[in-house]
Amino acid sequence: MFHVKLHGQDAMARGAEEKLVPHRVTLPGRVVERPLKQVGKRLLLALLVLALTVLIVWLDREGYHDNADGSVDFVDALYYATVTLSTTGYGDVVPYSDSARLVNVLLITPLRIVFLIILVGTTLEVLTEKTREEWRLNRWRKSVREHTVVVGFGTKGRSALQTLLSTGLPKEQVVIVDPSSKVIEAASLEGFAGVVGDATRSEVLLSAELQRARQVIIATQRDDTAVLVTLTARQLNRGAKIVAAVREEENAPLLRQSGADAVITSASAAGRLLGLSVLSPSAGTVMEDLIHQGTGLDLVERPVRKSEAGRSVRETEDLVVSVLRGHRLLPYDDPHASPLQLTDRLITIVRAAPPA
Repeated sequence: MFHVKLHGQDAMARGAEEKLVPHRVTLPGRVVERPLKQVGKRLLLALLVLALTVLIVWLDREGYHDNADGSVDFVDALYYATVTLSTTGYGDVVPYSDSARLVNVLLITPLRIVFLIILVGTTLEVLTEKTREEWRLNRWRKSVREHTVVVGFGTKGRSALQTLLSTGLPKEQVVIVDPSSKVIEAASLEGFAGVVGDATRSEVLLSAELQRARQVIIATQRDDTAVLVTLTARQLNRGAKIVAAVREEENAPLLRQSGADAVITSASAAGRLLGLSVLSPSAGTVMEDLIHQGTGLDLVERPVRKSEAGRSVRETEDLVVSVLRGHRLLPYDDPHASPLQLTDRLITIVRAAPPA
């Protein structure tokens, strides 16, 4: 029986307030302002239109007539502009000169139209925003397939995703799951779809459409959280490739039993790289180069080409490190690795392609 060794604080449990936030899906795209901020901007614009109208009437006040006292002062100009822009038009203050009527046709009427557009646009914007987001969400759910789900968008999750993006994975095929709304907002600004919530809950992973995902990266900070997420993810999707990171090496077997296809021990891997760099700084530099995809040398898995079938490992164009045959991983110097078969896959070291 395995026991999970805990270490540190979990980014999947950053606080009780994060836990209480119900999960929701955030899609990338344009940043939608809050309704109150939208209303405030439109109200300011409406007031500017009103002030401009008052100024126009005040400057041409000699061409207007007030049925009450015959003259038009500033209050009358403000009153006329207000009832005119609101299309009320009581008729007690009217333009009677040709110039005043021409100004009404050329300036006041367009300003009235602009004023109405501002008011109607504000109402429609606030009322339809939620409907539009629901429509986008439904369209996204129908279209997302064979995507990558990243659970935990901290240092490990970001680094893993950057490696995948460097190999050509489009941002539209990535969904981030994290309990922090701030993290998901930042991911959305970077062009990723995100789900705010606790990934140990099946409804949160279902919101990320994990049941239709091709691969899952689990990069939580605590090993027990990684185990729970792995169990839940494997239950929802039997065919997805699941890769998980753990801090303690003794927890790796439990992750594999939970359904992870590959388990990376972050603490021991970093320690080995440090030790290698002490023994040979150049070797440590080479390993660091291999880890960073897209620069210098890359570690790549590819199928055997037809021209390579039947040949020895040493006769391939690339530097072969291992041969994947079925479920067996054969080192390059294993006698059974040669001759190569068409069904084999090669782990090779190649020079990174220059950026386009």
